[in-house]
Formats: sequence, C-alpha cells, structure tokens
Amino acid sequence: MKPLPPKNAIHHTQKIKAQMSQIIDHLREDVGKVTEPKVQALFGTSAEVLTGLVKAFDDYENKNEVTWRTKPVASCPKERTTNASRR
Repeated sequence: MKPLPPKNAIHHTQKIKAQMSQIIDHLREDVGKVTEPKVQALFGTSAEVLTGLVKAFDDYENKNEVTWRTKPVASCPKERTTNASRR
C-alpha cells in the first residue's frame, strides 16, 4: 500500500496514535515495575487518559462523533417559555 501524502490529516493522526499507543504500553508495563502506589496510580491513570485520546483520534478518523462530521447536524428548535407557562 502506498503511503499517504504528508498533507493528509489522517496520516498525521495515525502517526500520533501510534506514538501514544507506545506510551500507553510503556506506562502499563511500568506499573508492575514500581512499588509506590501513588506512582502506580499515576501511570495507570495516565494510560487510561491517553487511551481516551486514542479513541478520540479514532472517532475523528472514522467520523464517528457529531463534532467530527463535515456536514452540520440540524438542530431542533427550542420551545419558548413564557411567564404564563411557568405558572
């Protein structure tokens, strides 16, 4: 498969995801290498946060979230309330 051109955003998101995945793996490995509970929690939490970021990048690439779609989603008009309707 031919590499994507550098101007393609997906090319960049994939590279960043790969780097974050390496850090996630490293953090999870190091949780077992340290004995201090606070550091273990820090590494575990950091891995989870980065996992969330990787998911956000996946959602961007797959246009899974409304935020990442190119066409705006029609909004529903809000009902107007008046003082009379609050009584």
